[in-house]
Amino acid sequence: MLLTRERFKGFTKKVLADPARQTEAILAVSADSRAAVDELVDTALEAGGSAANDPMDMDIMHSRSFYDPDGHLWEVMWMDPAALEAQPASA
Repeated sequence: MLLTRERFKGFTKKVLADPARQTEAILAVSADSRAAVDELVDTALEAGGSAANDPMDMDIMHSRSFYDPDGHLWEVMWMDPAALEAQPASA
């Protein structure tokens, strides 16, 4: 669930972390393509997010990350399903 901080406080007795100063979680989502990764992250940046880590672009994977306006870290990634199927089974 995506909640406001005030609403989220109703679900815990603990003190909430300040996402601008502390990492409480990394939220990761999978996209259907490289272009979908870029579109989602570009939209987040245009909506007030900020770039986080350097993009990773490899033959079988593409990922980018951003901080949302509250400071939460999001990772958006795509992996080539054909390349994953071609990986040998681990022993």
